[in-house]
Amino acid sequence: MPKSRSSLLTRRGLIAAGGALGLVAALTACGGNDSAKDESGSKGKGSAASGPWSFKDDLGKDVSAKSTPKNVVAFTGTAAALYDYGVNVKGVFGPTKTADGKADVQAGSMDISKVEILGNVYDEFNVEKYAALQPDLLVTNTWDGTYWYVPEASKDKILKLAPAAAIGVGGDVTMDKALARTADLAKSLGADLNAKKAVDAKARFEAASAKLREVTKANPGIKVLVGSGSADLFYVSTPATSADLKYFQSLGVEFVVPEKTQEGGFFESLSWENAGKYKADVVLLDNRTGTLQPEQLKAKPTWAEMPAVKAGQITPRVTEPIYSYEKCAQILEELTKSIQNAKKVS
Repeated sequence: MPKSRSSLLTRRGLIAAGGALGLVAALTACGGNDSAKDESGSKGKGSAASGPWSFKDDLGKDVSAKSTPKNVVAFTGTAAALYDYGVNVKGVFGPTKTADGKADVQAGSMDISKVEILGNVYDEFNVEKYAALQPDLLVTNTWDGTYWYVPEASKDKILKLAPAAAIGVGGDVTMDKALARTADLAKSLGADLNAKKAVDAKARFEAASAKLREVTKANPGIKVLVGSGSADLFYVSTPATSADLKYFQSLGVEFVVPEKTQEGGFFESLSWENAGKYKADVVLLDNRTGTLQPEQLKAKPTWAEMPAVKAGQITPRVTEPIYSYEKCAQILEELTKSIQNAKKVS
C-alpha cells in the first residue's frame, strides 16, 4: 500500500511511498468480468440500463442498487480511471488539489473544478458533504482488505449512506488484472468498452507491454531501484506486493530487492547516511505530492552519490497508478524509454 501523504510513518501500516502493502483478502476472479449484464443486448455497450444493478467487488461483496448508480463518489485515483472511460463522478476523496490549487497527479485528466472534494488528505472525509450528494455508490481501491482512504473513525457512518465497491490493487493482483476489473466496473456504470477511445487505449497498453518485454531482453542486466524520499529516510520498495511492479517484473524488469524489509515485509527504510546501500542503474522515484523530488534531493549527499543519480538515470514513478489502459500505457512507455536508454553504471 502506498504511504498516505498525511503521515509518512504512521497509521496502521501505511507504508513507504513507492511501496505497496497487504494481501487483499478474498479477491475474486480478478481478471474476470463480474459486472452486471448488458440488459440492452448490445454487445460491448455499457451496462447502464433500467432495472437492478449489481457488481461483485474484490472484497468478495455483491454490491447492488435498484438501478445503475448515477451519483457516484470515488477515491480520486479511481475516479480518474472511470473518467477515462467516460464515467463521471459527483465527488472525490483523496489527493485531488495541490497547495497552489492545481490538480494533483492522482486526479489524472479530470476537471477537478467539476467535482466536490470531500477530503484532500488521508483521514479527511466530510461526511455531511457526502450525504448532501445523495450518493448511490462509493468506489475506491483496496490494498489490504480495507477501503482505501475511507477513514477508520467515520467508516461506519460513510458505509451506511450508500453501497461501496472496492477494486483490488495489492497483494496477488497485477496491473493487468487491476485494469480489467476497473474496466468491468466502468462498463457496469455505463461505459462503452467498444468505443474507439477505449479500444485504442487497450491496444496501446498491450503494445507498450510487448515493447517493454522486448527492451528488457535487448538491454539485460539493468537494475531498477524503486525509491521514495522523505526528510529523514529513504525508502527502497520490494516489487513483491505492488500491482504495477509485479507486472513490470513479469515483463523482464530487474528490480533491486531490499534485504531487510519493515512494515510487514514491503519496504526497507534507510537513514540518509545509508541511502546508498543498494546500487542500481535506474531509480524509479515516487512522484506523489509530499515526497521529495530530484531538485529537493540535491541537498542529500548520499543521493547525489548514487550511480544512477550521477548518470541522470532517474524516472518518476507513478506510485498509485490510475487504472485505465490509457494512463497505464503511458507509465509503461516511460519505463521502456528509461531502460532502453540506460547504461550499466552500478
